[in-house]
Amino acid sequence: MQSYKITADNAIERLITGNNKYVNSEKLICDVSQKTLLNFSKNGQQPYAIIITCSDSRVVPEMIFSAEIGDLFVIRVAGNVIDSHQLGSIEYAAEHLGTGLIVVLGHNHCGAVDAAMNHKPDGYIKYITDEIIKAIGNEKDEFQACCLNVKHSCEIIEHSLQIQKDEKEYGLKVLGAIYHLETGRVEFL
Repeated sequence: MQSYKITADNAIERLITGNNKYVNSEKLICDVSQKTLLNFSKNGQQPYAIIITCSDSRVVPEMIFSAEIGDLFVIRVAGNVIDSHQLGSIEYAAEHLGTGLIVVLGHNHCGAVDAAMNHKPDGYIKYITDEIIKAIGNEKDEFQACCLNVKHSCEIIEHSLQIQKDEKEYGLKVLGAIYHLETGRVEFL
């Protein structure tokens, strides 16, 4: 395991500061110069946080947290559900990239949560909605269902033996959060 570049608590502060910048900005500017791209190409990535979020096109973690290239290791899947593929990616970033903070970032008005609550999808979508139904049970309030879904994904991550080991030995943290589409504000749970 690589040592963490910054502590989980420092990573949380960077996310909060970045979200405040996002909420109070009209435009965000990111350095995508040739020099920056070559630097990351040669020196690899050193993300300070792992973000597991929904595939919703309105939820863009790099923007929401005013992050630069290389700052976040982002895993996107509809409904921010967790399976073995996501867990493998999370363990990779924690173990091999030295990232000490994992955030499951859900959002309000989530289409996948709505599908689980109010529809009977079939095909491959059913894999996603079945997982969300496990998380939310009979919850009828959409926002509470989104929160329960995030907490369920955090619990799945916490059951990883590797994640448990990293929490104990290195101070890795797993947090849930909800992004509010109307305001851009992130609420940590």
